[in-house]
Amino acid sequence: MIDFKKLKSKFKIPKIKIPKIHLNIKKKTAAFKKADFLALIIGVALVSMLSGFLGGILAGHYLSWQLSQPFQNVVNLIKPTNPLEQKPPIENPVYISQEQAVIKAVQSASPAVVSIIITKDLPIFEKYYYNPFQEFEQFFGQDFNLEIPQYRQKGIEKKEIGGGTGFIISSDGLILSNKHVVEDEQADYTVLLNDGQQFSARVLAKDPIQDVAILKIESPKTVPVIKLGDSDNLKIGQTVIAIGNVLGEFRNSVSVGVISGLGRTITASGGSVSEVLEGIIQTDTAINAGNSGGPLLNISGEVIGMNTAMAIGAENVGFAIPINQAKKDIDQVKKSGKIVYAFLGIYYTLITPELQQEYNLLVDYGAWIGRDQSGQKTSQAIFPDSPAEKAGLKQDDIILEFNNEKITLNNSLAKLILKYNPGDEVQLKILRANQEKIIKVILGER
Repeated sequence: MIDFKKLKSKFKIPKIKIPKIHLNIKKKTAAFKKADFLALIIGVALVSMLSGFLGGILAGHYLSWQLSQPFQNVVNLIKPTNPLEQKPPIENPVYISQEQAVIKAVQSASPAVVSIIITKDLPIFEKYYYNPFQEFEQFFGQDFNLEIPQYRQKGIEKKEIGGGTGFIISSDGLILSNKHVVEDEQADYTVLLNDGQQFSARVLAKDPIQDVAILKIESPKTVPVIKLGDSDNLKIGQTVIAIGNVLGEFRNSVSVGVISGLGRTITASGGSVSEVLEGIIQTDTAINAGNSGGPLLNISGEVIGMNTAMAIGAENVGFAIPINQAKKDIDQVKKSGKIVYAFLGIYYTLITPELQQEYNLLVDYGAWIGRDQSGQKTSQAIFPDSPAEKAGLKQDDIILEFNNEKITLNNSLAKLILKYNPGDEVQLKILRANQEKIIKVILGER
């Protein structure tokens, strides 16, 4: 039962005017009032519930609309659009900057890259016919008129026999190139600049170990000079640029690639020159015949290597001499006009784990004096009157360290000697009859 008195105490209920009805029974009048009040309460409750329901719906829609705004932007981004309404794509700024850097590097370096034309005085031969039986024609007639082709020299002429590349390293006309480009002592060399100027060149010096040569041209004015970089901190994958006289015909051709490997050891051959080159840069930049002696540039237009060889039977496998290896030659030529190397004077092989196991050696590293690559004794171990002989080195000594640097396959004795000059005193740690000894040597000149 609903207690209306309590409800009246909690809620202020407005008075309702009831039409005047003449009823004779008071109980019926009281019953009518109670029913009307109950209907009113139920109506108010229903109106409140309906208002709350509608208000909740409206508030929910509003909140949902507010929260959906950030996601709507994302939807708009991925929403398919009409191709005809699409705006042109924005170009990749990284790609543009690299392309511009390559163009700028080539523009700055190209004026100092030269083509080297190799010419030589060659005999001119003419063809003629000789009949060895000519004296018998008077007896036997024309049956003995036999003509045999012969050749005889008819003067000489200068002919182009090859070409290569170089680059100018000083304003007075010093040019760096490969030794195998200028190996012919009887040939003449002409340098062709990028602007068409031609100069006769003379070879100042050739490196006895590396494939490096330095030439000189005489110019009435200063010539453009290329900038030398640093090859000690190169990275695999680094962008590099090669410029050269491709095939001796397409001068100052440009190719772009990356550094594929560092510290390579290769056996390079060209003409009559064949030599082992260590610490070489490998690149996938196209290096063709005629590129020899040309610069390998970094993205800043600095020379970090000199192109020297390519792998036969492979695509885009080229090699370059690190420029820091050639800087020593440049300094020596500027100071003394020649290239000299420190000299120890031994025949040796580098010890490998296989040689250690086969000959039961105590060490698996070092330079084994008087042994070849198979471990067999060489006919001669020490050069006569050499620094090694003067220091008392003997066959079967193993040089473990050269001036406190360990001798290994990757850090060979030849590479270590390159760091020093004739006259330098170095300390050798050797193993002789299973005992270590320290010997001091004053290096000679090779």
